[in-house]
Amino acid sequence: MKKLALLRHAKSDWDDIGTRDFDRGLNDRGRKGAKLIGRHIREYGLNWDVLVASSAERVQRTLEAALPDAKPVFDKRLYLASTDTIVDVIHELAAGADTVLVAGHNPCLQEMLYMLVPPSQENALFDAAATKYPTASFAVFELDIDDWADLKPDCGKLVHFKRPRDLDPELGPDY
Repeated sequence: MKKLALLRHAKSDWDDIGTRDFDRGLNDRGRKGAKLIGRHIREYGLNWDVLVASSAERVQRTLEAALPDAKPVFDKRLYLASTDTIVDVIHELAAGADTVLVAGHNPCLQEMLYMLVPPSQENALFDAAATKYPTASFAVFELDIDDWADLKPDCGKLVHFKRPRDLDPELGPDY
């Protein structure tokens, strides 16, 4: 069995509408949400072998605030990637790993949820994540595979899902 974790970037800064989407950082709420979810991730105790992340500014700033000791592999392909691209990146960069953390964007992270979880494995966590996968959300999947090359639709179960608003009500419900 493999484990895959997905972390969506925190709330981005829209103060300068002239900034390219790729170059937007985090706003104050985003920095607070990133620190909070980072503390939660550390307390959850998932140790990943590989952390791959979009190279977009807001993902970099999220990881800086949430997981300052992490050593991500930034990959521009993960910026607004499709599920196929995420799977390709995992195939390429996760050989030998048991646990992978991917940090990126919606809608692709939420689409991974739909791809990985078959209807027979849907649960309350799935329902919450399917309803909305807000910024700085963190999800963990157990995958019924022995090798990342076998990562395919319907091979997983969502075993953990946490949003910043679950940790601090002031960060919801529009977070």
